Amino acid sequence: MALRQPRSEDPAINLTPMIDVVFLLVIFFMVGTKFSEQEGRIPVNLPGVGQPQSMVRGPDKRVVEVTRDGAVFLDGQPISHEQLRSELQRARAAYPDLGVVVRGDAAGTLDSYAQVLSICSNSGIERLDVAVQSLR
Repeated sequence: MALRQPRSEDPAINLTPMIDVVFLLVIFFMVGTKFSEQEGRIPVNLPGVGQPQSMVRGPDKRVVEVTRDGAVFLDGQPISHEQLRSELQRARAAYPDLGVVVRGDAAGTLDSYAQVLSICSNSGIERLDVAVQSLR
């Protein structure tokens, strides 16, 4: 009597992962589609808002440096005390949130450093930072 040999399964390609990927792509494109045409068709009375403000980011903090001999620099450019006062007042008028970082030489005099801090404060600068070095 002849024995029957078990039939091996025919090789087949598993389509489940491919169907999953196609399904995810369909969902991605459906969600990412902009339906701007439908927005205009619906009659809606939109509420008004106040005066639009520009979305421009304010300037970075200005850096005032006081050297050992009392010379003052604003953003790397030498400047006198009166020029510093007028420049900071002008910049603050344009940007009320203007911040200033004051860097002073450790070997300099406290008097020149205090004068610069006073000028910044009297110019209306509210965000005044003092740069220091960590001692470790």
